[in-house]
Amino acid sequence: MSSKSAAVVNYAEAKGSVEIREIPIPEIGEDDILLEVENVGVCGSDLHQWTSDHSWPVNYPVVLGHEFGGKIAALGNRVKGWSVGDRVVSETAAVIDAQNPMSRTGLYNLDPTRKGFGYGVNGAMTRFVKVPARCLHHVPDQLAFEEACLTEPCSVAYNAVVGNSRIKPRDRVLVIGPGTIGILCAAVASLCGAEVGIVGLEADKGRLEIAKNYGCDALIGDAAKDWAKKTDGLGADLIVDAAGVSATLKIAMDLVRPNGQITKVGWGPQPCNFSLDPLVQKNVRLQGSFSHNWPIWEKVISLMSSGKLDVKPIIGGVWPITEWKKAFELMHEGKVVKSVLKPV
Repeated sequence: MSSKSAAVVNYAEAKGSVEIREIPIPEIGEDDILLEVENVGVCGSDLHQWTSDHSWPVNYPVVLGHEFGGKIAALGNRVKGWSVGDRVVSETAAVIDAQNPMSRTGLYNLDPTRKGFGYGVNGAMTRFVKVPARCLHHVPDQLAFEEACLTEPCSVAYNAVVGNSRIKPRDRVLVIGPGTIGILCAAVASLCGAEVGIVGLEADKGRLEIAKNYGCDALIGDAAKDWAKKTDGLGADLIVDAAGVSATLKIAMDLVRPNGQITKVGWGPQPCNFSLDPLVQKNVRLQGSFSHNWPIWEKVISLMSSGKLDVKPIIGGVWPITEWKKAFELMHEGKVVKSVLKPV
C-alpha cells in the first residue's frame, strides 16, 4: 500500500484555490479508525469554499469532503464494537468538546467549538481519512456506497423538516431552492404526508424535473405565490428556505401564512437589507436548522435502506477525484443536482 494518496485540497482563501495534491495516509489515535473511502458526495459548501463565498472559518490547507462512506481499514487501540472491513458512514462532527453543555445533552452538532470534516479538519476527498469511532454508523449491505455517502445531506433535510419544523399531514409546504438540500427537504416533507411545492429559477428547470420524482409540484419564479396561497389565500403552512442567498427570506415572509413557520437551512452571507416586521405582524416562527446528530442518522439510514427515501434520482454521476473540477462545475452550473466522487 502506498504511503500517500491523491486528495482534493482547498489550500487558500482566494477564489479557485483547490487542486489535487498527494498527501500522507493519516495516523490514527486510540479512539479513531482509518476509513478507506468508497464514495464522497460534493456538497454546496465544498463549492462555496472553491468559489470563496463561504461564511465559515476554514483551516487552510484542508482536504474537502464531508459526505462519505467506506470500509474500516484499521482500528485504534481503544475502539470497541467495530471490525476491519465493516461498511460504515461517518457523521461530520470530527472534533467536539465532550464537556460542552450542548454535547452533554446530545446536541454536539451545536457545540460552538465543533470542527467538521472538510473545513476544520481534513475531509474525505481522498482514499483514506481519520475518523473518530463515535462518528460511525453501520451501512446495510443492500445500500450502495454511492447512495450511502448521501446520508449526511439526507440527515440535514430530516433535521430541518422533522426535527426543527412543525409539520402535519396535508400541510402545504413550500421549499425554496432545488439544490440537493432543497430536494431532499421536499422528499422528507412528502414522506410526512405534506403537499409539497418546490420553487426555483428558469435556469433550474432540470433540477425541478428531478424534484418531481418525490411527488412535488415544480414551480418557477412567481408561480410559487399562486401555489402557496391556493387554498385560502393566506399562504403555506411551512416555508423551507434552502437557497444559498439571504434575499429568499423576504420571499419566505411573503408566502408563509399567519402563525406559520419558516425554517432556514440555506446559508447566505449577504446582509438582508429588508425589514423583518412581517414576522411580527404574521406571528411567524423563524427557525434555523443546522446539521444533525446520532439518532437522526439512524433514522435516515433506516429510511434509505428500506427504499422509502431514494437518493438515486438526484445523483448526476460518479467521477474519479482526479476529475473533481468537472464534478464541481456541473453542480455549480446547475446541470446536475449531486456529484459523487470516487478515490483513486
